[in-house]
Amino acid sequence: MHKFDTKVQLLKYKVLREVARLSWTDNLLENVTEIPKIIAPEKVPTMRCCIYKERAILSERVRLAIGGNRHNRKVIQVIDIACEDCPTGGYEVTSACRGCLAHRCEEACRRDAISFDHKQKAFIDKTKCVECGACAKACPYSAIHNYKRPCEQSCKVKAISVGSEKEAVIDYEKCIACGACVYACPFGAITDRSYILDVIDLILKSENNTRYKVYALVAPSIAGQFAYAKLGQVITAVKELGFYGVAEVALGADAVAKKEAEELEEKGFLTSSCCPAFVSYIEKNFPNLKERISHNLSPAGTIARMLKERDGTCKTVFIGPCTAKKVEFQREEYRGLLDSVITFEELQALIDSRDIPVADLPETPLADASPFGRGFACAGGVAEAVAQALRERGSDFPFDPVSCSGIDECRAALTKANRGMLQNNFIEGMVCAGGCVGGAGCLTHGETGKSETERYASEAAYAEIALALGEFEK
Repeated sequence: MHKFDTKVQLLKYKVLREVARLSWTDNLLENVTEIPKIIAPEKVPTMRCCIYKERAILSERVRLAIGGNRHNRKVIQVIDIACEDCPTGGYEVTSACRGCLAHRCEEACRRDAISFDHKQKAFIDKTKCVECGACAKACPYSAIHNYKRPCEQSCKVKAISVGSEKEAVIDYEKCIACGACVYACPFGAITDRSYILDVIDLILKSENNTRYKVYALVAPSIAGQFAYAKLGQVITAVKELGFYGVAEVALGADAVAKKEAEELEEKGFLTSSCCPAFVSYIEKNFPNLKERISHNLSPAGTIARMLKERDGTCKTVFIGPCTAKKVEFQREEYRGLLDSVITFEELQALIDSRDIPVADLPETPLADASPFGRGFACAGGVAEAVAQALRERGSDFPFDPVSCSGIDECRAALTKANRGMLQNNFIEGMVCAGGCVGGAGCLTHGETGKSETERYASEAAYAEIALALGEFEK
């Protein structure tokens, strides 16, 4: 069995696999209602009240796996009936309160929301509490706990609230589609809609790549995802699915680094544009900095454009760790370049839907990019690549970057820039902690993915950005 971080991911994978399996043979519509029964037969224990609710929820999972409501283009969606009764009380005093003499919680509260009973045990007046958490930080016994649902805690842009039926509600004016809530929800009640059927359709209609060629654009973080096989075997498996070719998004990253170095010299200050969630975060929260975002497309959009400049009839599918990419490819500037997007989770489901024995396949090498382009997958890699591009240009520009990993670091740097207080002249923004190796669409999250991606970068065929781009242009 393939390794997933959680059983929620495993369940999601099973749904996607069965949907894909039926789609290859055009039997999906006839059998779609049978998928919940295949995945959750009656004899299997369920965490729900009954197997029938489990199947109803699975039916919703299937609906989103086949693309969901085509009139609702939102990528991150809530399955209401799967949203269990998570604690939603905010900060509450637990039985760990010792009724101490210090009453530090009272001193920390600026809203006079803390009171005490006859045993000096603390209580919180919810009519006064603003959920600032100062009391919890002050308590020496850690007796005050924040009972907030996991999706709310994971959402650093405060896009999730509690609805009238206690279900999670997403504010799409704030949501940046990073997928943190998808990964955090213990019940899998929040998920990303899938374009897996669109990808199958692209492949089938290519008629074995005779009508048009279909390219898989693989993100560099793929190196740390499929632990049961070698990377070259995974690339062979991708081609076995029916893709004409596999291109490294890292080569697009090389091109982006080169262009960003030129743009930075011209403008004097930039933020990176490679992370679509980071771009969306700036647009929604720091509109004054919108013009400071690099005007380059992301590496995925860039490599797609490079391929389509060679062959205007080809189709491109991005494969990576990023749920926000499913929003990016719908943006106007990417239309006609990226034809669809799937995550590593969905790639695994696609491969297994065709029963491809990955670990038994020969290896297909990837040799498109430089180590700097491949390094985009890890936090700090973009800044390193831009520095290299400046060196290769012979530039004396005083490059002074700040690399931000996660929303909190991004917010801090952008706030300073917005106030004119940032000393740096380049902000590398990665919404996922650690960079793309920590993306919501990864099979696994952790240090292994990072170390394998770094090793993959070190084995690049071209030592310089210019060499990699020059080889492609031949």
